[in-house]
Amino acid sequence: MTAPTQPTLEDEQAFALHERCGAAAYGLDREQFAAILRDIQSKYLPLASAEEAADFCGALRLEELVLARGCAAGNERAWQDFISRYRNKLHAMALHITRDAAHAAELADSLFGELYGVNTRDGVRHSKLVFYTARGSLEGWLRTVMAQEFINRYRKQKRTVSLEEQTEEGVQFAAAVPEPARTQDRTSGQRLEAATDEALAELSSEDRFTLASYYLDGRTLAEIARTLGLHESSVSRRLERLATGLRKRILAALRMQGMSHAQAAEALETDVRDLQLNLRSRLTQDSGAKPFPGRKVPAQDAGDGSP
Repeated sequence: MTAPTQPTLEDEQAFALHERCGAAAYGLDREQFAAILRDIQSKYLPLASAEEAADFCGALRLEELVLARGCAAGNERAWQDFISRYRNKLHAMALHITRDAAHAAELADSLFGELYGVNTRDGVRHSKLVFYTARGSLEGWLRTVMAQEFINRYRKQKRTVSLEEQTEEGVQFAAAVPEPARTQDRTSGQRLEAATDEALAELSSEDRFTLASYYLDGRTLAEIARTLGLHESSVSRRLERLATGLRKRILAALRMQGMSHAQAAEALETDVRDLQLNLRSRLTQDSGAKPFPGRKVPAQDAGDGSP
């Protein structure tokens, strides 16, 4: 049996990054910091050479990573800096989502508790900040966690409700951000890119605009509805239809390429940031199509993974 591939980031490289980002200020010694980097690298780039691993880790948002991990470990200075930088931003995010000052304060305070790690098991604090991997900004990651916390609370209150019912009640959601998935082998990734490109090419210009606005630009349903001159519930139904239809077409294309249903379904769990496909370019291109009103969408790759 072949031994599992081990992370290849070398100590010397990790220690240099440790000095660069000031991890010691938040109580992280060189060995702890190196272990964190290797854990992230093994998740997203397990087959990397030492040089590739160093480049990958060096491109992470290391200052934000050590702040988050210092907070998760209970470092007092880290928490002081975190509160100074993000408390007001979290309350602003919560107010944008809930549209109500009292609910916003409750949501923000609840999230602060989970970030601090008020929940303990066997005497050990458990902070959500340990899940931040620094591939995108910490602020963007917090926005995603905030939106998900709001959705979870809403579902607990409403049990099972349709997206249409929620939007007609005025609920606004942040754009969905895919969870990091297992790294795909190169052949599987190439097949997925080809299948996705083919499926997106079949969409109308208006459908592409809708997807780009919601998933790439983070516009709310209400903003998209105003741009297209539709009701929010119509935009909601369109997004559900597009998501379902794209998944079916991509699955079918992957099966046509020789993948089993299980392999195709697994391939669809790939993080879009790992694709070599310019999603923004594909979603916004349309030869001869008239531009839609509203904010112009810049022609660039789809973000760094931040919500």
